[in-house]
Amino acid sequence: MQGSPQNYSEQSFWDKIPTLATQVGKEAVEKILLLFYAAQRPETPLWAKTVIYGALAYLILPADVIPDIIPVTGYVDDLGTVTAALSTIALYINSEVKAAAKQKVTEWFGDSGEGQGS
Repeated sequence: MQGSPQNYSEQSFWDKIPTLATQVGKEAVEKILLLFYAAQRPETPLWAKTVIYGALAYLILPADVIPDIIPVTGYVDDLGTVTAALSTIALYINSEVKAAAKQKVTEWFGDSGEGQGS
């Protein structure tokens, strides 16, 4: 099944993020990282992790409703999936998750949000 947690791999996630960062920007990447770091918490229940990994799998898969090769609009469905997942699992995004996502975004974009680090 497309976008299922079985199609997710952490390596594929980290491989896709640099491309996403240049296409969708700092704020969207931070939302994606909120999901990722929430899934890493042992306290996050299995059902929430399933929602998260399903959304992240949809994000990293090359074939989806709107192909990612279409500039800007190619990521609309991906970001909609991320937004829906965030709404569903919002209770599991605590201050530690927010801090980890913000730190990673700052590493990549710097404080001003311009450019991308490694």
